[in-house]
Amino acid sequence: MGGTFWFNVKIKFQSLMRFASAIFLVTWLSAAWPATGTENPLVVEIWPDKVPDETGNIGEEKFRMSPGLDRKQVEVTEPTKLITNVTKPTITIYRPARDKETGTAILICPGGGYWDLYWQLEGEEVAVWLNSIGVTGIILKYRVPRRPDEPKGEPARRPLQDAQRAVRLVRSKASDWGIHPQRIGMVGFSAGGHLALATATSFDQGTYEPIDDRDKISCRPDFAIPVYSGYLKAKDKDEVAPGLRIPTATPPIFLVHGGDDIISSPEHSLFMYLALKRAGIPAELHIYAKTAHDFGVRKNDQPYSTWTESCAHWLRHQGFLNSPPQP
Repeated sequence: MGGTFWFNVKIKFQSLMRFASAIFLVTWLSAAWPATGTENPLVVEIWPDKVPDETGNIGEEKFRMSPGLDRKQVEVTEPTKLITNVTKPTITIYRPARDKETGTAILICPGGGYWDLYWQLEGEEVAVWLNSIGVTGIILKYRVPRRPDEPKGEPARRPLQDAQRAVRLVRSKASDWGIHPQRIGMVGFSAGGHLALATATSFDQGTYEPIDDRDKISCRPDFAIPVYSGYLKAKDKDEVAPGLRIPTATPPIFLVHGGDDIISSPEHSLFMYLALKRAGIPAELHIYAKTAHDFGVRKNDQPYSTWTESCAHWLRHQGFLNSPPQP
């Protein structure tokens, strides 16, 4: 009787220890490998202390719903989630499943006219799509709305500071986040498309005073994907907007636009494409007929919703969706 009792105790103790070891292993793996997809994404502030040119007196950051618009203006007409009153820029990192990882990461710049950020349609949903093709999606929460010294009708200047710093931050943390440092691109929508392209063409021009060693790292993205962008064309001339330039080291660009866009005309992407080609920069342009603004990455039976497939083919052809190389 006594022998049987102690034998059972020993078996239960061994089982308990195996269970405890398994719990420890799962906990350790969870800490070593951040959650993937939309579950518990990592959020990191991009400025370690004081944010450049920021007074922080615009009110508390908040979510709100976008206004409902009609089909002539936008493709997604129902309200979606926005963020506004951003004074502390962050990046939110969504990693793909381990077995899909390509080593490529894309910073996502939601649109909103430099007034708000279309966080759901042009942020979270984009991260889900990128994860599905093995890419780490990183949403950039840049400063909005415009400050008093950032006039309406012109690109705001502070978001470019945030974008340059964000590229440097991601590159500095590449090994920690499973990213190859030469596989960091940007995708942006509407005003965010302008921000992605401005970052891709201003990498050799500082927009803020360096604050630490991270600012010695290159802020040049390895490619950019501007989608139904504004602020790319000059207002009264058939040429690129005067605030943009195309240096010889500009990375490859993939442009997307709707042919019936009345919020930002497809001419913005068209004239940028022509300027890129004249400068010898690899570029691809897709303009979809009978298509308005704000279509994001949502799938439907319209031809424009296939732009994500064309983009994935382009990324693969550029070498960004192949097996990750060693840094």
